[in-house]
Amino acid sequence: MKPEPHFKRVARDDLPEHMQTSWDGSMALHKDATFVETFGNAPHMYDWYMDDFYKKVFYSGRIERSVIELVRLRLANIHGCAHCNRGDKVAAREAGVSEEQINGLDDYENGPFSEKEKAALALADVMVLTNPMGTVTKELHERCSQHFTDGEMMEMGVIMAVLCGMAKFIFAYDLVEKEDYCPFIPGQQAAE
Repeated sequence: MKPEPHFKRVARDDLPEHMQTSWDGSMALHKDATFVETFGNAPHMYDWYMDDFYKKVFYSGRIERSVIELVRLRLANIHGCAHCNRGDKVAAREAGVSEEQINGLDDYENGPFSEKEKAALALADVMVLTNPMGTVTKELHERCSQHFTDGEMMEMGVIMAVLCGMAKFIFAYDLVEKEDYCPFIPGQQAAE
């Protein structure tokens, strides 16, 4: 489903130069640049998300990139964000995630994943928007503790919280293309 936001879309040529580059990349990958165009209304927020969150936290290197990419892709898969799924698959492959792993995310406990990856994915299942009552149990914390320090788990939790919060934002404002199975399609609840 193509996005239909209420926000004004800022034309490519009216965007700051660095956002024009992002617009070009989005069109090449998604054939849509709604996300970038609408963030043209608040370039400082776009810069915070891309520079402060992604460059300083997500890609900080404190958590193995393949693990954090698997977590991000798991969240996008469950949330049903077509825009995210396309981009996150590219990033996951660049981080060394195999096609078999990408295709095995639905049943990761029985898939081609290390115990470390499975623990991180189980943590993602607690954080996902479709699990509003999700809680990190003592057992899950102990499972994750075998592979991550408390600081790394905290960082992963904050990363997932930002990703889930952004997912809620982009779905609520209809800023990206969604998969047909997305549980956050605008008007879907009213129609049911």
